Amino acid sequence: MHRHLLPLFVLALTATGSAADWLQFRGTDNTGVAADAKPPVSFSPTENVAWKAPLPGRGVCGPIVIGDRVVVTASSGPVKEDKLHVLCFDATSGKQLWQRQFWATGRPYHHPTSANAAPTPASDGQRIFAFYSSNDLVCLDLEGNLLWYRGLAFDWPKAGNDVGMSSSPLVVGDTVVVQVENQGDSFAAGIDAATGETRWRVARPNKANWVSPAAIRGKNGKHAVLLQSGDGLTAYDAKSGAQLWQYDVACAGIPSVTAAGDRIYLPANGITALDATAEATSPTLAWESNRLSPGNASPVVDGERVYLLAKAGVLKCGDAKTGDQLWEARLKGTFWATPVIANGHAYCVNQDGACLVVKLGDETGETVHTAELGEGFLGTPAIAGNALYLRGDKHLWKIATP
Repeated sequence: MHRHLLPLFVLALTATGSAADWLQFRGTDNTGVAADAKPPVSFSPTENVAWKAPLPGRGVCGPIVIGDRVVVTASSGPVKEDKLHVLCFDATSGKQLWQRQFWATGRPYHHPTSANAAPTPASDGQRIFAFYSSNDLVCLDLEGNLLWYRGLAFDWPKAGNDVGMSSSPLVVGDTVVVQVENQGDSFAAGIDAATGETRWRVARPNKANWVSPAAIRGKNGKHAVLLQSGDGLTAYDAKSGAQLWQYDVACAGIPSVTAAGDRIYLPANGITALDATAEATSPTLAWESNRLSPGNASPVVDGERVYLLAKAGVLKCGDAKTGDQLWEARLKGTFWATPVIANGHAYCVNQDGACLVVKLGDETGETVHTAELGEGFLGTPAIAGNALYLRGDKHLWKIATP
C-alpha cells in the first residue's frame, strides 16, 4: 500500500453520466465537439446568462459537466497556491452544492499567468478526478466524499518545474492516465479509478511538456493511450501500460494530440495525420500539412473538418481526409483555450475576456457574435445540455437561453 494512498471507504456507485455530459478536457471523447447541443449564439453579461458563480483563488482549467452537476477546481494561497479546491455546482440553479479543500504535497510553483489548478478535472460518471500542477490527484464521489488521494510527488519528488504543469488527466475505461513530463522525474502512469493504486508507470523524456493524453477507443475494452512528447507520439495499452508503437517526429509541447475514430491529428510539422486502431502495432501516415499549424489550442475535429486556432487569433479549417486548407479567419485577441464546437458554431474564448462565436461554413468562418464578459479566459469551455460553461478568472458562467 502506498503511504500517500488514503482509501477511506468503498461505495456502491451507480453511473450517472449521459451522452450530454462533458466529462474531461475537450469533452468526453476529447474531440471538442458537442454534436447534439445548441447553446446560444448571442449572449452578454446581461443576456442569456443562466447564472454566474464566484470562485475562490485562481485556476486556468476548464469545467466538466456530470449529469446535473458542474465541477471545477481552483487553487489559493498568498504565495504558493498550495490550497487545493474542488467545487461542485447545481447545473440548473448555479447553487454551490459542496466544496472540498486539500493541501498540496508537491511543487505548487507556476508561471504568473497559470495556476496550480491548471489541469481540467475528469470523471467516469461515478467519480471525480481532480489533478493539479503540484501532481496531487484527488478522487471524490459525486457528493464530494473523498475516496482516495495520491500525492504523486511522494514517489517522484523531482516531478515538476517552476513554470508549472498543466497536463489534464484522461479517463480510459477504468483507468485514470496522468502525464507528468518535466526536466526531473518524468513519467506517465495508469491509476486504477476505483482504488487509486498504480496499475502501470512508464518513464518519459526528461523535458518540459504541457500536453494532455488522448485515446483511441476500441472494442471489448481495448483502448490505446496516446502520449505526445518532443520526441514523438507513443501508444500504450490503457490497461497494462505495454507500449504498442512509437512514431518518431518532433511534436509541439502545448497543443495536444486529438483522436477521432481511427485517425490521429498530431501537432507535428503543422499537423500530421496518422491512421491507427486501438489494436494496431504501428500507425500509417495519412497526410502532413504545415499550413495547418496550431498555436496553444489543440486540434478540434468535427466530421470531415479539422480546426486549428493560432495563439494570435487565426482560425484555420482543413479537410480532415486530405489535409488541404479550406479557409482561415482572423479573430480578435490572444488565445490559449481550445475552441469548442456545437451546432455549426465554434466558441473561442480569449485571455482578455471575449467569447467569439464563429459560424463554420464550407468556404469561410464568420464571427457572428462577440461577447465581452469582463474577465480573462484561459481554460477550455464545456458544452452540455444546450448550455455553454465558461471558467473565467473569477467566476464560473453558464450561458443558456431562459
